[in-house]
Amino acid sequence: MSRNADDGDDRTDENRTGEDRTDEDVRRGGGLTTGEVARRLGVAPTTVRTWDRRYGLGPDAHTGGRHRRWTAADVARLERMCALTATGLPPAEAARMARSGTSPNAAPARRAPAPAPTSAPRPPARDRSRAGSGLRLGDARQECKGIARAALRLDATALEELLLAAIAEHGLVTAWTEVIMPTLQAVGRKWESSGERYVEVEHFLSWHVSGALRRSAPPVGADRPGATTVLACVPGESHTLPLEALAAALAEHGLPVRMFGGALPVESLVAAVRRTGPAVVGLWAQSRTTASRPLAQHVAAMEWGVRGARRRPVVLTLGPGWAGQGASGLPRPAGLAEAVAVVRSVVAG
Repeated sequence: MSRNADDGDDRTDENRTGEDRTDEDVRRGGGLTTGEVARRLGVAPTTVRTWDRRYGLGPDAHTGGRHRRWTAADVARLERMCALTATGLPPAEAARMARSGTSPNAAPARRAPAPAPTSAPRPPARDRSRAGSGLRLGDARQECKGIARAALRLDATALEELLLAAIAEHGLVTAWTEVIMPTLQAVGRKWESSGERYVEVEHFLSWHVSGALRRSAPPVGADRPGATTVLACVPGESHTLPLEALAAALAEHGLPVRMFGGALPVESLVAAVRRTGPAVVGLWAQSRTTASRPLAQHVAAMEWGVRGARRRPVVLTLGPGWAGQGASGLPRPAGLAEAVAVVRSVVAG
């Protein structure tokens, strides 16, 4: 992604997070650039500039030169804007309340004192561990927070920019392992604990992750004898995102991939293996009810090639469904990085 003039010195100190820079730089009289603020909030830089231009939510003070600097108070006001628009409030009304500090239900009358709590209040959670709406992200990378906020707001533009930026900055394997997966898991936990709520957020995030993986991967490598990898979900399994990440990571290494997606019938899987003669077959199972040891062993026993030079594929049992059900002698990589390493080793050998 191209960098704007506002982002010219975003990496003055790469060891500090956006929160650290806000507090420290304010004490020194500095502040954050527009790009840093956008990443902190999980919005596109163009959104920050639009809020500034349309609603007067820009920095209170201006510094010399062309770089605009945002103080802690400026960022707090924008965070308030994000929280209000996430509730469905129109942007103009949300901006008015963000500037004034009022709440949607604020009344002109003096408010009565709050009743005494019946139990000790909970200590405030660290800002880094939440996405602004109850999503627990633990000690995840800073990018997780922005991606989660964009997903919760159903902000397609910001979500796409943040996902592509994370992949471009960290590489596909690290971005998947340390940014995308923790965010997906946090959204999944929120959905599981909230009944039918947040299903749309999970679907929205998954869709955009799938798109970002495809856009970030180079074109699929040309077929090379004995180098192709076939990837498919076992019958009854529809969780394709981890396989999409593996396909993109292999393409990143120039390895040819044939991706067949979710719930591939047994007959179709066997036909695909016979037609492509792959070096590796990756079978994904999310749950133990879909993992089939006989199927994995059958594929591993398939042969092709001329007599005297027969070959068999290396079958990778991928996903949590194979726990305790893995077939003897078949590799079960623990994660994306290990799966890529196994495939590269097989192809190189």
